[in-house]
Amino acid sequence: MIPAPSEPGARDFRFTDEDFRALARLARAEFGLSLAESKKPLVYSRLARRLRAREISRFQDYMALLGTPDAADERLELISALTTNVTSFFREKHHFETLRQALIPDFPQQSRVRIWSAGCSSGQEPFSIAMTILDALPDAAQRDIRILATDIDPAIVRRAKAAQYTQEEVETIPSELRRSWIGLGARADQFEMAAAPRQMISFAELNLIDPWPFHGPFDAIFCRNVAIYFDQDTQQTLWGRFATMLRDDGFLFIGHSERVSGPALQTLATAGVTTYRKKPASGGAVAT
Repeated sequence: MIPAPSEPGARDFRFTDEDFRALARLARAEFGLSLAESKKPLVYSRLARRLRAREISRFQDYMALLGTPDAADERLELISALTTNVTSFFREKHHFETLRQALIPDFPQQSRVRIWSAGCSSGQEPFSIAMTILDALPDAAQRDIRILATDIDPAIVRRAKAAQYTQEEVETIPSELRRSWIGLGARADQFEMAAAPRQMISFAELNLIDPWPFHGPFDAIFCRNVAIYFDQDTQQTLWGRFATMLRDDGFLFIGHSERVSGPALQTLATAGVTTYRKKPASGGAVAT
């Protein structure tokens, strides 16, 4: 059992091994998350905040709440508590160099270009993609080039749609791109994305373990530092589903601590650091 939180005024509640296993079963069934026993102290500290926010003193009562029909909002608060939205503009720069050098030169010859940012967090990744394309292809906004950006957390999707960022956040954008695509926001300490990159992106809520309401094909999929939350079976299923969504020669970009494994390696070949490319002989996805 993990002891009660130590901060002043914190509510005391028991968190037994069985409590943790019950939460782990729910997290896997609802979100595909894999919670290792080693994460129990971290899970406890984050859940303690939710119990205090809901003025609940027993973990069992919180689990009962999650099981009620009107608890959809709290289940989303739970997923936010169990995952970490750590992101930045142009994180893992080598992926954007591959986008610039290996994909964008072919875009003028393509009638349709689709890119998916799966696990877009607060929008820095899809906006980095959009700025990279616009910098290399100035008329991209007039072409049929679109970026789908999805995340499981509605609150983080709303923030991404707002496209408002702090000075600290925009400092990771190269200066030439910052001059072109970043303007002053509603407040003195805010900056916002320009219209052109915003118009290229569609934001939506999506749980990656649920059925997907689209069929591709995508020229590239970015799913970085998302699969680390899943167990190996769920990861391998996800890699396979991404492969079916890519056009032949399409790219899959994943996180620095992730590796594609399992049957998807019959379809995806290594094409750089945490970068994979769909083998041409495998057949493409069907456009819709």
